[in-house]
Amino acid sequence: MYRRNFLKLFSSFCLLLMLSASLLPIKNGHASGNAQVLPQDKAAELMAHLTPEEKVGQLMLVTFRGTDVSENSNIYDLITKYHVGGVVLKRADDNFVGPDNTLTSAWELISNLQTEEFQSSRTEIQNPETNESFSPSYIPLFVGISQEGDGYPYSEIINGLTPLPNEMTLGATWNPSYAEQVGEILGTELSALGVNLLLGPSLDILEDPSPDDTGNLGTRTFGGDPFWVGEFGQAYIRGVHDGSSNRMMLVGKYFPGRGSSDRPPEEEVATIRKTLEQLKQTDLAPFFAVTGDAPDAESTVDALLTSHIKYQGFQTNIRSTTRPISFDPQAFNQLMSLPAFSVWRTAGGIMVSDDLGTKAVRRFFSPSGEVFNARFVARDALLAGNDLLYLGDFISSEDTDSYTTIIRTLDFFAVKYREDPAFAQRVDEAVMRILTQKFKIYGDFQLDRVLTSQSGLEQIGQDDQITFEIARQAATLISPSPDDLDNVLPNPPSLSDNIVFITDSYNVNQCSACPDQPVLEDTTLQDAVLRLYGPESGAQVNRRNMLSFSFENLQTMLDRGINRTEVEFHIKNAQWLVITMLDVREQRPLSLALKRFLDERPDLLRDKQVIVFALNAPYYLDATDISKLTAYYALYSKSPQSIDVAARLLYNEIRPLPGSLPVSVNGVGYDLFQATTPNSDQVIPLFLDMPNSKGTPVPEEVTPAPPPEFQVGDLVPVQTGVIIDHNNNPVPDNTEVHFYLSTVGERSVVVKEIIANTTAGIARATFPIETQGNLVITAHSEPATQSESIPITIAGERPTITPSATNEPTQTLTPSETPTSITLIGTITTPNSPSNQGRLINWLLAIAIGLIVSWMAYRFSITLGQVRWSMRIGFCVLIGGLVVYIYFASGLPGGSWLAGLGGLFAGAMATLLGNSLGFAAALIWKNSTQ
Repeated sequence: MYRRNFLKLFSSFCLLLMLSASLLPIKNGHASGNAQVLPQDKAAELMAHLTPEEKVGQLMLVTFRGTDVSENSNIYDLITKYHVGGVVLKRADDNFVGPDNTLTSAWELISNLQTEEFQSSRTEIQNPETNESFSPSYIPLFVGISQEGDGYPYSEIINGLTPLPNEMTLGATWNPSYAEQVGEILGTELSALGVNLLLGPSLDILEDPSPDDTGNLGTRTFGGDPFWVGEFGQAYIRGVHDGSSNRMMLVGKYFPGRGSSDRPPEEEVATIRKTLEQLKQTDLAPFFAVTGDAPDAESTVDALLTSHIKYQGFQTNIRSTTRPISFDPQAFNQLMSLPAFSVWRTAGGIMVSDDLGTKAVRRFFSPSGEVFNARFVARDALLAGNDLLYLGDFISSEDTDSYTTIIRTLDFFAVKYREDPAFAQRVDEAVMRILTQKFKIYGDFQLDRVLTSQSGLEQIGQDDQITFEIARQAATLISPSPDDLDNVLPNPPSLSDNIVFITDSYNVNQCSACPDQPVLEDTTLQDAVLRLYGPESGAQVNRRNMLSFSFENLQTMLDRGINRTEVEFHIKNAQWLVITMLDVREQRPLSLALKRFLDERPDLLRDKQVIVFALNAPYYLDATDISKLTAYYALYSKSPQSIDVAARLLYNEIRPLPGSLPVSVNGVGYDLFQATTPNSDQVIPLFLDMPNSKGTPVPEEVTPAPPPEFQVGDLVPVQTGVIIDHNNNPVPDNTEVHFYLSTVGERSVVVKEIIANTTAGIARATFPIETQGNLVITAHSEPATQSESIPITIAGERPTITPSATNEPTQTLTPSETPTSITLIGTITTPNSPSNQGRLINWLLAIAIGLIVSWMAYRFSITLGQVRWSMRIGFCVLIGGLVVYIYFASGLPGGSWLAGLGGLFAGAMATLLGNSLGFAAALIWKNSTQ
């Protein structure tokens, strides 16, 4: 009878929650205050009116050349007649102009694209299946771009936007809040242009960087530690969502990770030989962090870009015929079945194929290069699990241009949709995800919601200050050690010193017809030094004593031989040689000039200070190269702000350097894995996990409270302080910590060991006291084996605790009325007493009910389309239930009436009441923020 009543009450409560949710107004991020239809319901309603041609068109993300979108252009036809789902804008396709008028032109192009899509919905066309006339549905386009920071080559717009740092610059700060700020700026600026799809961020792990690795990621990664890459990825995504007001779909790349690739995946399908467990621990970890394991909806990525790579962990024995994971349904499904991805996918996560027109894809499907059937490639990518198909240089061997191939692919898909029910079902599933995402972005498909105001362009490019602060915080001393720097470089250049600057550079342009722009001028660093320390800024330098040369000048000097050039003469007479280097690649011979110089002309390095600033990845120089330098700094970026930081470093204005290497650098023996382990020199702080036992200062006039007392049967909660790594950052989450409860004496014996993992650098454990005597609690986390200790004495009478070695004050905890029990946190009594057993059962029941109901609220919120609020609603329901239960259990005023219901039933009622209040609070909170 009791069980039946409880289940009936529980079911009624869940029904009440669902009814409440349906009655209260739930607003979309861009909806009005009136009750709105959910995005997935709008998508389902629209799906019922779409023709097969309109549906298959939504699957395609295409590229096009130029800025012409008139009726005579190919992209006009693809939008108005074939209903493609979106476009990707690229510098290489001449979609932008520059260096002047870049932003205005981009805004006009995007507005014209969206307007043409809208106008096509106002024109009647004939249905090829029924021969009836109809107007196509208006569905806004995805307008995508890759904008990874630091300008060329991985940012498509290189003029006009705020010069934001790349991912490795952010990683070197070890402060994810900077990633959030950069994401917010980027989201604001791209959204103002009308961009609604960002191909980023990159979530790849760079475990073992090598200068000779042709698959090298360079600075396109937050670093080499999976935990920190996940932390930065979450922050970056959160920032872009916030800056764009949730009008941007983010596509995390390159899933499931290509950091271990041994060749550029665009050139040839690579193979990564890692087991599934290794992939989970490394490459997949950041993707877990931004999907099902994300802390909130704002930190959750909207889509993932699938790499054309083979993974041994999912595909077992790799052969030449083994398909890349982007075309392998079995491996793809195995990957998506992992819990974090399964939850994310169920909530509407979208899979985007990497470019299906790359050389790597062509080489795999057509090794001889003779026959490449693009439409079958697109079909296989869709059937493998990709929802949105990225068609770059997508050209079949029988066609002369991608426009023709795309049209044939769309026609092929439409025919197959009508003839193959299984194919049609897969198309419908993918289109449903795409339309739902578009409804989430815009609320309703109205042109005035899609187009942005040109006045918003005035605010773009105004956030240089945060870029400078990030550049300063990222600045890293690679060599020598910080302790040696003051010895080898005690003073900056003097007024009479001759300084020669040598700068690496190359030309880029915003489009093929645009004028060349050097990424760095030869005098860039010299100009920064003069501006900051010249005659008008303290007169620390003399203009006549400074000269600047390029890497081209340096290479000419090496090619011509000794005593043949002016460059050699000036280097010989200089006291300072300051070199700024970019990446080092054989495809760019000038980039090898510095390594040649260090190898071929060591005579020119004698008796002078040789300073090198790495404005790209920090690992291109080997140990021998670095040994010839006075100082070697990493700035990771070539932005104007990084150049300013380089000038300040040269003049000792920034000491000590705040940044730390986010990747391993073999040239100086820096191993990232070792660097992120607990610092062996630290003494791990250790506290009782109780009020006022964590080192809180006590005023001198206040007498410290006596220590708490323990006896057999009590629980002793302890925690560490923040455990730091070798870079003085908190160790990554899930770092293992061993807690020991030991006897005291010459022959100490471990009574109990508890293994816990860190969160935010802190680990916690609880020891049950099972024996009398003098005991001590310690902890270690390899290789940090020293910790503070907490001595405790357990006796038959009232036990006492000895103050810790740090003399930190603790608080007296009030004993319960029963002589055999001690109050620690709340009330902890002897476990064997009947009253304790009842309380424990009540507490466990409250937790169980709270978790179940919060999970139901979370899932129900997702079904309503409130993906970004589902976690908050779930937590509010859980917290509400536990808070009300604790209030009831404590016997405070107002809670006594529940006690009359008796035992377990009362506890359940209290928890369910709290769940209801928590759910209501969550709805009020959500509506108040819209």
